[in-house]
Amino acid sequence: MELRSTLIRAGVLAAAAALTAAGTAAAGDDDGYGPDGHRHRTYEGRVTAHGGLLLRDAPHRGSAVLRVAERGEIVHIFCRAEGERVDGDKHWYLLTDGTWAWGSAQHIDTHERPRRC
Repeated sequence: MELRSTLIRAGVLAAAAALTAAGTAAAGDDDGYGPDGHRHRTYEGRVTAHGGLLLRDAPHRGSAVLRVAERGEIVHIFCRAEGERVDGDKHWYLLTDGTWAWGSAQHIDTHERPRRC
């Protein structure tokens, strides 16, 4: 089980790195187009973290912080993936707001569940 978990985590991190790299070239885009050039539906969420939510370059707390989303800010979610648990929640959202960044689902309210990455 440990090996499977490690392989899944490595796959999510590799996907995050690829999406982050591709998204950096199109920073500022929030038109629903993914890094593959195809149009994808995005989902809307609202940041609930007191003091703001650290948005990171991978779905774990040890990764680099790219920016801070303020409490109440509306963010656009591309997809969800599993990562490090935050207060019991293992899901993270890949956001498309200005740069491709990961935010813990624990601190983002949504009206519907985003698709998996």
